[in-house]
Amino acid sequence: MTRLRSEDDFLALIDRHFPRTGAGIELSRGDDAAILHWPGKVCVTTDLFLEDVHFRRAYFSPADVGYKALAVNISDVAAMGCRPLGFTCCLESPDDADREYWEEAMAGMAALAREFAVPLVGGDLSRGDKIGIGIALWGEAGPTGRFLRRGAAAPGDVLFVVGPIGLARVGLAVLEKEGLAGAAHFPAAVAAHLRPVPQVAAGLALAAVPEVSACMDVSDGLARDLPRLLPAGLGADLFLPPTQLHPEVTAHAAGHGRKPEQEAVHGGEDYALLGCVSPAGWPAVRAAVPGAAAIGMVSPKNAFTLNGAPFDMAGFDHFG
Repeated sequence: MTRLRSEDDFLALIDRHFPRTGAGIELSRGDDAAILHWPGKVCVTTDLFLEDVHFRRAYFSPADVGYKALAVNISDVAAMGCRPLGFTCCLESPDDADREYWEEAMAGMAALAREFAVPLVGGDLSRGDKIGIGIALWGEAGPTGRFLRRGAAAPGDVLFVVGPIGLARVGLAVLEKEGLAGAAHFPAAVAAHLRPVPQVAAGLALAAVPEVSACMDVSDGLARDLPRLLPAGLGADLFLPPTQLHPEVTAHAAGHGRKPEQEAVHGGEDYALLGCVSPAGWPAVRAAVPGAAAIGMVSPKNAFTLNGAPFDMAGFDHFG
């Protein structure tokens, strides 16, 4: 095991993976603070990615850890209908995470950063008992200048998703039970949990459709996130036939005596986009984002149904 002996060792490792230049950056990492120049509005998000809370080293490779820590932040910006611009990264490292571990973790993060052209402008380093990554990321609106928000839906609006729902939950269940060997039977689910795909292009396209009234990403499960999307006092009627769900979701549910639609709505960490659009605007959403799938309608009643029956609006909660 090759240890990182100092902060300078860590910083040199980071410099090998992340350039110091990027659009809007006057001064990058290395000083007390970065200097950024953005003439318009930006949206800002931050997330923690903690060992044994958000991931386990037993089945997350170091590259998976680096990738997902950044991906979940990019997903937040995508849900605002924005493109990511740059980020900061704070790292906590235990003694048993050696130089090789962090080389691979930084390589995984850097690959995603290059895909979306987001520079790393600074951060902090600390020793700790477990691996922890804290990222803050900012983004800008697309050509329309519009930021998608929560809470503006109206009764009768079409509810839709972009990306699979419930698949990452299946991946987590499989990984917890079988480890990486479970990928042989549920490859898409395992990949969805380890390497979620931020829907940046879809978010930008949705922001250009004026009839889209609200949007967010699904991180804690559709059942918990849907009430967060809607204005107070409204509900939803969801329709999720098994044919609309990923085959691995239906297969896993069948193998465990559960209904696949329940598996889908209670699954977390999908990082799909969940949105609302007026019925008149639904064709425009389908044209702009062919992968968008209608899953129900906003109801004037403060109640939620799934395939015609009431259902429990519970999902993942860090403090539950």
